[in-house]
Amino acid sequence: MKLHEYQSKQIFSKYGIPIPKGRVAATATEARRIAKELGGRVVVKSQVLVGGRGKAGGIRLAKSAKEAEEVATQILGMEIKGLPVRKVLIDQAANIEQEIYLGITNDRAARRPVLMASAAGGVEIEEVARTNPEKIIKVHIDPLLGLRDYQARDIAIGIDLPKEYWKQFGDICRGLWRAYMECDATLAEINPLVILKEKSLMALDGKMLLDDNALFRHPDLAEMRDVDEEAAAETEARKYGLSFIKLDGNIGCMVNGAGLAMTTMDIVKLFGGEPANFLDIGGGAGADKVAAAMRIILSDKNVKAILFNVFGGITRCDEVAKGILAALKEVKPTIPMVVRLVGTNAEEGRKLLADAHMITAETLADAAKKSVAAAKA
Repeated sequence: MKLHEYQSKQIFSKYGIPIPKGRVAATATEARRIAKELGGRVVVKSQVLVGGRGKAGGIRLAKSAKEAEEVATQILGMEIKGLPVRKVLIDQAANIEQEIYLGITNDRAARRPVLMASAAGGVEIEEVARTNPEKIIKVHIDPLLGLRDYQARDIAIGIDLPKEYWKQFGDICRGLWRAYMECDATLAEINPLVILKEKSLMALDGKMLLDDNALFRHPDLAEMRDVDEEAAAETEARKYGLSFIKLDGNIGCMVNGAGLAMTTMDIVKLFGGEPANFLDIGGGAGADKVAAAMRIILSDKNVKAILFNVFGGITRCDEVAKGILAALKEVKPTIPMVVRLVGTNAEEGRKLLADAHMITAETLADAAKKSVAAAKA
């Protein structure tokens, strides 16, 4: 689950990380009022859950409350990477001397969190990693011990941070670590963390990604989810407990098991196709869940064929077949569908689908080939 910048910064503030004074506005008039309260010179920042807002014109400096209203009017009418801007954050402008990147994420290879920092702040960290990887300083954190003081100092030395800022930098690193751990985040990022001309540090931007599987422990954070910023299909999938991610291809995939779903997508690409989604119906999926998955896939107009790849263990193949048939009666699709059923009650499942004019396949490779051919046809 992604949080907006203003939501992330509110959380950071609770953990002692300094942030600018600011509030969110949904209208230009509201933006003007907030700007006036903050002294006039403000930054108007679009609140959408995508990167590259600055390059798209979604972050602008305003020198007066009147100008803030004008800028907010323009930004609130924008779309950034297909997402409409419905809110703007009005932050008090800062006197920046230097920009730093600071973030914590999971390092799956090391099997522990990693604290990263770079003196090249204000730029997407992926771009820094691609062009100047030596500028990214990393330390791995033992989750049982937590972030140690010497590790924060090592990072500060690595990015050539002047010694006068080490104490405050250490406090910010520890606050970020606590926010990351206590919110069950997979990413907590400040970009940029700036050195102000007033000789202090401040988080001008914030980004947090939360682990969906841990949200049951954080009902207050779950309420922050902005469903308007999500694809409608992803919101629908969550209602049924489905793992769904929309992609740009034309072959819809419905699979039971995340690993098998990834393999299915890879094999579709191997035979010249492009998957339209990642969709894991999970183990033990009943007919209602399968029918919901079908509706979600078919809601994508780019889908030209559907590949069902079900390995029946916990999930019974006849239950999957019943779900497919139930969805066919409701949705009445006109696109070809390729089905591979293997495992528990596979024969019964194939028998149920025999009269539905579906293309069947014995192996995954055969199913992928037939799906690609059907989509092209």
